[in-house]
Amino acid sequence: MATTSIATPHHVKDLALADQGRKRIEWANQSMPVLQSIRKDFIKNQPLKGLRVAACLHVTTETANLMITLRDGGADVALCASNPLSTQDDVAASLARDFNIQTYSIKGEDNDTYYQHIMSAIDHKPHITMDDGCDLVTILHTKRRDALEGVIGGTEETTTGVIRLHAMAKEGVLNFPVVAVNDALTKHMFDNRYGTGQSTLDGIIRSTNTLIAGSKFVVAGYGWCGRGLALRARGMGADVIVTEVDPTRAIEAVMDGYRVMSMTEAAKVGDIFCTVTGNKSVIRQEHFELMKNGAIVSNSGHFNVEIDIPALEKLSSSKRQTRDFVDEYNLRDGRKIYLLGEGRLINLAAAEGHPASVMDMSFANQALSAEFLVKNHASLEKKVYSVPEELDKRVARLKLETMSIGIDRLTPEQEEYLASWSEGT
Repeated sequence: MATTSIATPHHVKDLALADQGRKRIEWANQSMPVLQSIRKDFIKNQPLKGLRVAACLHVTTETANLMITLRDGGADVALCASNPLSTQDDVAASLARDFNIQTYSIKGEDNDTYYQHIMSAIDHKPHITMDDGCDLVTILHTKRRDALEGVIGGTEETTTGVIRLHAMAKEGVLNFPVVAVNDALTKHMFDNRYGTGQSTLDGIIRSTNTLIAGSKFVVAGYGWCGRGLALRARGMGADVIVTEVDPTRAIEAVMDGYRVMSMTEAAKVGDIFCTVTGNKSVIRQEHFELMKNGAIVSNSGHFNVEIDIPALEKLSSSKRQTRDFVDEYNLRDGRKIYLLGEGRLINLAAAEGHPASVMDMSFANQALSAEFLVKNHASLEKKVYSVPEELDKRVARLKLETMSIGIDRLTPEQEEYLASWSEGT
């Protein structure tokens, strides 16, 4: 049920959930010391003062702490969900009630409500956008061009969105500069690998309570997310199989000790499947036709198009929900295939997403990139930019400091040696 009993515009499930949400936001904050440090600086210097931010992100405890940081830096913030199943309703309620942040997000919202919420965030007339998957930016450039004029720049959190943005820039239709936060080393090497690896298995186990040890676990895609998932599945005792379209990544997976084969071959032997590619129709009709009775199929790559769900429905005589986030498809030949989380991100649909300690670095990059856009937007072109190296390294240094870890520094002699060519053997 939506609520409208506070002054801050919002559309959330139930404001009565806010007390629990606030506790969980505070719990996550304890594991986000880098963002805490940036927040203190933002409170002091107010780098976002007078600016409106529209964010389309997963509405979780970690995202809440980013939104609070932006608010404390002077921004007027509106937030909507980047996935219909990723919202934590108690967090959404607390953001609206306790932190005066416009929040439009309800876990399980239908497709129409999902896009209505994006429209509500765009109604905020943002100067800066924050996206996870490029849906907000896409709507801005298609159905809501009336809100484009005031936008000075944006940020993008994930691989799928960066791919879409590069396509827009290549076609010359991107109307403002966007910083690809996903390109930061302190984002994709840690968030994508360690965050996705742990949280995806968490979602699969919570929804199915299946034993990973001894299973044949098929990982579709060996990018940073696939690497992390394969590593964690093997660590829990699975026989991990990797499928790939990129020959270099396939060789890497082989040399990392995994079996590599086509999805056609993997479909015959796999017990658990998880797509982490960012592409569509990775698991298709011809693969469903080969799967074992009882095969479990999931996605942690972004949109639910990675799994061809219409094809699965076409092959099925009936469907029922057997557990929360588990749909049982009864195929006409008598086999059963289990689809998790409606094919959406299982780590957010059935679990809580990445641990706060790894999102600390990702969202530190988001906050610093917003500050970078404010300072530099006038000189930036309408294209996709990587996070500046100095910001990336700043995040890494801050993270090490919070872990009480010191590292070496180059001596003047070493710096001179690395910058010269005259010394040889």
